[in-house]
Amino acid sequence: MSAKNNKGKLAIGMIMTAVFAVVLVIFFMPVFNGHNGLNYLDQLYNSISKGSAYYIPELSQDAAKYNGAKLEVTLDLGDKGAAARAALLFAGAGATAAPDGAKLKVSGDLGKVFTSSLADSDAMFHNQGDKLSARYQGKDPKLMLYTWWTAYKALEKALNRQEAFGQAKFAGTVQAKAVEMSYNYYGIEPQSIGDKWLIVVLSLLFYVIYTLWYGYGVMYLFEGTGYQLEH
Repeated sequence: MSAKNNKGKLAIGMIMTAVFAVVLVIFFMPVFNGHNGLNYLDQLYNSISKGSAYYIPELSQDAAKYNGAKLEVTLDLGDKGAAARAALLFAGAGATAAPDGAKLKVSGDLGKVFTSSLADSDAMFHNQGDKLSARYQGKDPKLMLYTWWTAYKALEKALNRQEAFGQAKFAGTVQAKAVEMSYNYYGIEPQSIGDKWLIVVLSLLFYVIYTLWYGYGVMYLFEGTGYQLEH
Protein backbone atom coordinates (compact mmCIF):
# COMPACT_ATOMS: atom_id res chain seq x y z
CA MET A 1 0.00 0.00 0.00
CA SER A 2 1.15 3.55 -0.74
CA ALA A 3 0.46 6.70 1.35
CA LYS A 4 -0.89 8.80 -1.48
CA ASN A 5 -3.46 11.21 -0.07
CA ASN A 6 -6.34 12.16 -2.38
CA LYS A 7 -8.75 14.66 -0.83
CA GLY A 8 -11.11 14.39 -3.80
CA LYS A 9 -11.57 10.67 -3.36
CA LEU A 10 -11.90 11.14 0.40
CA ALA A 11 -14.73 13.63 -0.11
CA ILE A 12 -16.48 11.32 -2.58
CA GLY A 13 -16.11 8.40 -0.18
CA MET A 14 -17.53 10.37 2.74
CA ILE A 15 -20.51 11.57 0.68
CA MET A 16 -21.24 8.07 -0.63
CA THR A 17 -21.09 6.45 2.81
CA ALA A 18 -23.23 9.25 4.27
CA VAL A 19 -25.88 8.72 1.57
CA PHE A 20 -25.69 4.97 2.20
CA ALA A 21 -26.33 5.54 5.93
CA VAL A 22 -29.26 7.92 5.31
CA VAL A 23 -30.91 5.48 2.90
CA LEU A 24 -30.35 2.64 5.38
CA VAL A 25 -32.08 4.59 8.17
CA ILE A 26 -35.04 5.45 5.89
CA PHE A 27 -35.23 1.84 4.72
CA PHE A 28 -35.78 0.67 8.30
CA MET A 29 -38.45 3.26 9.05
CA PRO A 30 -42.18 2.34 8.73
CA VAL A 31 -42.68 4.36 5.54
CA PHE A 32 -43.75 1.49 3.26
CA ASN A 33 -47.48 1.05 3.97
CA GLY A 34 -46.74 1.07 7.69
CA HIS A 35 -43.83 -1.37 7.37
CA ASN A 36 -40.11 -0.89 7.07
CA GLY A 37 -38.52 -1.74 3.75
CA LEU A 38 -37.24 -5.14 4.84
CA ASN A 39 -40.60 -6.32 6.14
CA TYR A 40 -42.43 -4.89 3.13
CA LEU A 41 -40.22 -6.70 0.63
CA ASP A 42 -40.28 -9.88 2.72
CA GLN A 43 -44.08 -9.89 2.65
CA LEU A 44 -44.09 -9.06 -1.05
CA TYR A 45 -41.84 -11.94 -2.04
CA ASN A 46 -43.65 -14.33 0.31
CA SER A 47 -46.99 -13.43 -1.29
CA ILE A 48 -45.55 -13.91 -4.79
CA SER A 49 -43.97 -17.26 -3.91
CA LYS A 50 -47.25 -18.40 -2.30
CA GLY A 51 -49.07 -17.79 -5.57
CA SER A 52 -46.79 -20.31 -7.29
CA ALA A 53 -46.68 -22.96 -4.56
CA TYR A 54 -50.22 -24.34 -4.70
CA TYR A 55 -49.92 -28.11 -5.24
CA ILE A 56 -53.00 -29.24 -3.30
CA PRO A 57 -55.38 -29.84 -6.26
CA GLU A 58 -52.86 -32.19 -7.93
CA LEU A 59 -52.13 -33.96 -4.65
CA SER A 60 -55.88 -34.42 -4.05
CA GLN A 61 -56.18 -36.22 -7.38
CA ASP A 62 -53.25 -38.48 -6.51
CA ALA A 63 -54.69 -39.15 -3.03
CA ALA A 64 -57.80 -40.72 -4.61
CA LYS A 65 -55.59 -43.61 -5.76
CA TYR A 66 -55.24 -44.70 -2.13
CA ASN A 67 -58.98 -44.86 -1.40
CA GLY A 68 -59.72 -48.25 0.12
CA ALA A 69 -56.11 -48.87 1.16
CA LYS A 70 -56.19 -50.22 4.71
CA LEU A 71 -54.19 -48.31 7.30
CA GLU A 72 -53.06 -50.10 10.48
CA VAL A 73 -50.22 -48.30 12.26
CA THR A 74 -49.01 -47.22 15.67
CA LEU A 75 -47.56 -43.72 15.61
CA ASP A 76 -45.15 -42.19 18.11
CA LEU A 77 -46.17 -38.52 18.40
CA GLY A 78 -43.56 -37.60 20.98
CA ASP A 79 -45.89 -36.44 23.77
CA LYS A 80 -49.34 -37.08 25.19
CA GLY A 81 -50.84 -33.78 24.03
CA ALA A 82 -49.77 -34.28 20.42
CA ALA A 83 -51.19 -37.81 20.44
CA ALA A 84 -54.54 -36.53 21.73
CA ARG A 85 -54.69 -33.82 19.05
CA ALA A 86 -53.68 -36.29 16.33
CA ALA A 87 -56.51 -38.58 17.47
CA LEU A 88 -58.95 -35.77 16.62
CA LEU A 89 -57.40 -35.41 13.18
CA PHE A 90 -57.61 -39.09 12.31
CA ALA A 91 -61.12 -39.35 13.75
CA GLY A 92 -62.09 -36.48 11.44
CA ALA A 93 -60.83 -38.61 8.57
CA GLY A 94 -63.14 -41.47 9.59
CA ALA A 95 -60.38 -43.54 11.20
CA THR A 96 -60.30 -45.16 14.62
CA ALA A 97 -57.59 -43.51 16.71
CA ALA A 98 -56.74 -44.70 20.21
CA PRO A 99 -54.10 -42.67 22.07
CA ASP A 100 -51.89 -44.41 24.63
CA GLY A 101 -49.58 -41.84 26.17
CA ALA A 102 -47.41 -40.41 23.42
CA LYS A 103 -48.42 -43.17 21.00
CA LEU A 104 -51.48 -43.45 18.80
CA LYS A 105 -52.92 -46.60 17.28
CA VAL A 106 -54.69 -45.77 14.01
CA SER A 107 -56.97 -47.95 11.92
CA GLY A 108 -58.77 -46.68 8.85
CA ASP A 109 -58.72 -45.82 5.15
CA LEU A 110 -55.41 -44.30 4.05
CA GLY A 111 -57.01 -42.47 1.13
CA LYS A 112 -59.49 -40.76 3.45
CA VAL A 113 -56.65 -39.70 5.75
CA PHE A 114 -54.81 -38.13 2.82
CA THR A 115 -57.98 -36.42 1.62
CA SER A 116 -58.85 -35.05 5.06
CA SER A 117 -55.39 -33.62 5.68
CA LEU A 118 -55.36 -32.07 2.21
CA ALA A 119 -58.74 -30.43 2.88
CA ASP A 120 -57.37 -28.97 6.12
CA SER A 121 -54.24 -27.79 4.33
CA ASP A 122 -56.33 -26.20 1.60
CA ALA A 123 -58.40 -24.29 4.15
CA MET A 124 -55.24 -23.00 5.81
CA PHE A 125 -53.69 -22.08 2.46
CA HIS A 126 -56.71 -19.84 1.86
CA ASN A 127 -56.36 -18.40 5.39
CA GLN A 128 -59.56 -20.07 6.58
CA GLY A 129 -58.33 -21.23 9.94
CA ASP A 130 -61.82 -20.90 11.38
CA LYS A 131 -62.79 -24.04 9.47
CA LEU A 132 -60.21 -26.09 11.37
CA SER A 133 -61.21 -24.53 14.68
CA ALA A 134 -64.85 -25.47 14.03
CA ARG A 135 -63.90 -28.99 12.99
CA TYR A 136 -61.55 -29.71 15.89
CA GLN A 137 -63.31 -28.50 19.03
CA GLY A 138 -62.17 -24.89 18.76
CA LYS A 139 -58.48 -25.69 18.86
CA ASP A 140 -55.87 -23.37 17.36
CA PRO A 141 -55.76 -24.02 13.59
CA LYS A 142 -52.01 -23.62 13.24
CA LEU A 143 -51.45 -26.03 16.12
CA MET A 144 -53.73 -28.58 14.48
CA LEU A 145 -51.98 -28.24 11.13
CA TYR A 146 -48.64 -28.61 12.89
CA THR A 147 -50.04 -31.77 14.48
CA TRP A 148 -50.82 -33.06 10.97
CA TRP A 149 -47.16 -32.38 10.10
CA THR A 150 -45.98 -34.31 13.18
CA ALA A 151 -48.41 -37.15 12.48
CA TYR A 152 -47.22 -37.44 8.87
CA LYS A 153 -43.62 -37.60 10.01
CA ALA A 154 -44.51 -40.54 12.23
CA LEU A 155 -46.77 -42.06 9.57
CA GLU A 156 -44.04 -42.05 6.94
CA LYS A 157 -41.72 -43.92 9.31
CA ALA A 158 -44.42 -46.44 10.20
CA LEU A 159 -45.28 -47.14 6.56
CA ASN A 160 -41.61 -47.60 5.70
CA ARG A 161 -41.32 -50.13 8.53
CA GLN A 162 -44.24 -51.99 6.91
CA GLU A 163 -42.35 -51.79 3.59
CA ALA A 164 -45.23 -49.80 2.08
CA PHE A 165 -42.68 -47.57 0.40
CA GLY A 166 -45.01 -46.03 -2.20
CA GLN A 167 -47.51 -44.99 0.46
CA ALA A 168 -44.73 -43.67 2.67
CA LYS A 169 -43.30 -41.59 -0.16
CA PHE A 170 -46.69 -40.03 -0.90
CA ALA A 171 -47.18 -39.31 2.81
CA GLY A 172 -43.88 -37.43 2.78
CA THR A 173 -44.97 -35.50 -0.30
CA VAL A 174 -48.26 -34.45 1.31
CA GLN A 175 -46.37 -33.42 4.44
CA ALA A 176 -43.95 -31.19 2.52
CA LYS A 177 -46.03 -29.81 -0.35
CA ALA A 178 -49.39 -29.40 1.39
CA VAL A 179 -49.22 -29.42 5.19
CA GLU A 180 -45.86 -27.68 5.66
CA MET A 181 -46.45 -25.28 2.77
CA SER A 182 -49.87 -24.22 4.08
CA TYR A 183 -48.50 -23.82 7.61
CA ASN A 184 -45.67 -21.56 6.45
CA TYR A 185 -47.90 -19.42 4.21
CA TYR A 186 -50.84 -19.12 6.58
CA GLY A 187 -51.96 -15.48 6.90
CA ILE A 188 -50.24 -14.38 3.68
CA GLU A 189 -52.32 -13.22 0.73
CA PRO A 190 -51.07 -14.72 -2.57
CA GLN A 191 -50.18 -12.36 -5.41
CA SER A 192 -49.12 -12.80 -9.01
CA ILE A 193 -45.71 -11.48 -9.95
CA GLY A 194 -47.39 -9.94 -13.00
CA ASP A 195 -49.28 -7.58 -10.69
CA LYS A 196 -46.13 -6.43 -8.90
CA TRP A 197 -43.48 -6.78 -11.61
CA LEU A 198 -42.40 -3.13 -11.46
CA ILE A 199 -41.78 -3.23 -7.71
CA VAL A 200 -39.89 -6.52 -8.09
CA VAL A 201 -37.64 -5.11 -10.83
CA LEU A 202 -37.01 -1.88 -8.91
CA SER A 203 -36.22 -3.77 -5.69
CA LEU A 204 -33.68 -5.96 -7.48
CA LEU A 205 -32.06 -2.94 -9.14
CA PHE A 206 -31.97 -1.16 -5.80
CA TYR A 207 -30.23 -4.13 -4.19
CA VAL A 208 -27.53 -4.25 -6.88
CA ILE A 209 -26.94 -0.48 -7.00
CA TYR A 210 -27.02 -0.09 -3.22
CA THR A 211 -24.44 -2.86 -2.74
CA LEU A 212 -22.12 -1.38 -5.37
CA TRP A 213 -22.61 2.09 -3.90
CA TYR A 214 -21.45 0.87 -0.50
CA GLY A 215 -18.46 -0.95 -1.98
CA TYR A 216 -17.25 2.04 -3.96
CA GLY A 217 -17.84 4.37 -1.00
CA VAL A 218 -15.59 2.29 1.23
CA MET A 219 -12.99 2.01 -1.53
CA TYR A 220 -12.87 5.81 -2.00
CA LEU A 221 -12.58 6.31 1.76
CA PHE A 222 -9.51 4.08 1.93
CA GLU A 223 -7.90 5.57 -1.17
CA GLY A 224 -8.67 9.10 0.03
CA THR A 225 -6.89 8.51 3.33
CA GLY A 226 -3.81 7.24 1.54
CA TYR A 227 -4.34 3.51 1.44
CA GLN A 228 -4.32 1.85 -1.94
CA LEU A 229 -4.12 -1.81 -2.74
CA GLU A 230 -1.27 -2.49 -5.13
CA HIS A 231 -0.45 -5.56 -7.19
